[in-house]
Amino acid sequence: MDSWPPPRVPSLPGRPPELVIWDTASRGPAIAAPGPEATIYACGITPYDATHMGHAATFIAWDLLVRAWRDGGHRVRHVQNVTDVDDPLLERAARDGRDWRELADREVDRYRADMTALRVLPPDHFVGAVEALAVIDEFSGTLAERGSLYDVDSDVYFCRSADPSFGAVSGYDAKTMVELSAERGGDPGRPGKKDALDPLVWLAARPGEPSWGSRFGPGRPGWHVECAAIATRYLGRTFDVQAGGSDLIFPHHEMSASHARVAYPGGAEPAFARRYAHAGMVRLNGEKMSKSLGNLAFVSVLRESGADPMAIRLAVLAHHYRGDWDWTSEGLRAAAERLGRWRAAAAAAVPGPVADEALLAAIRERVADDLDAPGALAAVDAWADGVLAAPGRASHARPAGQAGPGSLAASAIDALLGIEL
Repeated sequence: MDSWPPPRVPSLPGRPPELVIWDTASRGPAIAAPGPEATIYACGITPYDATHMGHAATFIAWDLLVRAWRDGGHRVRHVQNVTDVDDPLLERAARDGRDWRELADREVDRYRADMTALRVLPPDHFVGAVEALAVIDEFSGTLAERGSLYDVDSDVYFCRSADPSFGAVSGYDAKTMVELSAERGGDPGRPGKKDALDPLVWLAARPGEPSWGSRFGPGRPGWHVECAAIATRYLGRTFDVQAGGSDLIFPHHEMSASHARVAYPGGAEPAFARRYAHAGMVRLNGEKMSKSLGNLAFVSVLRESGADPMAIRLAVLAHHYRGDWDWTSEGLRAAAERLGRWRAAAAAAVPGPVADEALLAAIRERVADDLDAPGALAAVDAWADGVLAAPGRASHARPAGQAGPGSLAASAIDALLGIEL
């Protein structure tokens, strides 16, 4: 599956502090990538209604992470999936009387356009579930060889009891796990399962639904095995960061990690991710923004209404990625005003090594501390206020939106925060 074109990213002098993120599994801060190579698997969209501000916030967070890694000299490998066949997609296509493939293609195209406008760096591998069916089948075969799968009326399930470390990602108790499984696409009450939490690996073909051949017969893959298979195929048995929204902690990331540990036992460290990074939920009118509730603010609609994509991105960056927050029109207006001040400062500024280097160091220091975007924005605000308040700067002003040639400040804001002035 094609990704989207990368934005130009300026090179910056020097090196930042080592990036530290909050690791869900260890419940504490940890170096995001201790080695020269940095690897991330970011769970992508199910393309039936993209891209809302919850998506935008999540992928902008991982964009900050990738930008920080690259600024730090890491060789980055970034993989993102697209769940382009799943119940929600099929249900939406049936509701709207559309072909599910046409719906998926349309929404993936919209997502690409939105990510391009928001200047999100594209993944190295952008992989759809349908194109990865052979990879998923091979991985599922490995699980079968480990004796961890069983049949329920031709559907294939994974025995969570095959993994002694099950629960290590979320740390949730069994009651919470069952409740979340029922809320988030699982089937804990299905008769015939050995354990209520056992996840589906292969869904046998249903009338009127798409299906493909596999070693288990015709059907389609489960969600969790999809990501486990794609992540380990493109990044290896162990990689640095598994990233996604906080609603993926359980069951999705718990199950994917469990699959991988069973498929690839042994080794110097457990299979799958060393770290788990999770973004908070974005609310609209006090409720979590979600497709099921229908309370969505779409990037494409905002863009079509005339909103500057850089203002949209700034409105997201005003909130720390791990916190839940509310998308509001007031927040977007404030971001547009902030963007205007920054652009005015960039146009008025006379390049000065001391001030520009101080700003670069401040942005790097805040981003390295668990992607503290609000702190980085505050540093840029202080720089812009200083520029605009300095006597005589107006005489050097360029047209709005045109930063001075070779401006280190503008390059730092672009490279690290993704905001083009």
